[in-house]
Amino acid sequence: MGRDDTPGPAAKVHLYEQAVLEYERLSKEIVKVLSSKDGHADKLTDEEYAHYRELADLRDLAYNKMKILERGLFDEV
Repeated sequence: MGRDDTPGPAAKVHLYEQAVLEYERLSKEIVKVLSSKDGHADKLTDEEYAHYRELADLRDLAYNKMKILERGLFDEV
């Protein structure tokens, strides 16, 4: 980190990579949940559906974080 506690370029790239990995992990988990019901969310039990929605919400947050970090990287270019 720099003197003003803002991460340097390498640290920003690392944060971005971590956000991408988290997004991909959550996406794979969502696919796994849906695949168990032939890709149909309407076939999930109430508990499975709640878990699916939780994963989808977390994936959305990961996507937003990824995009914010991405913009920060491009702003420096």
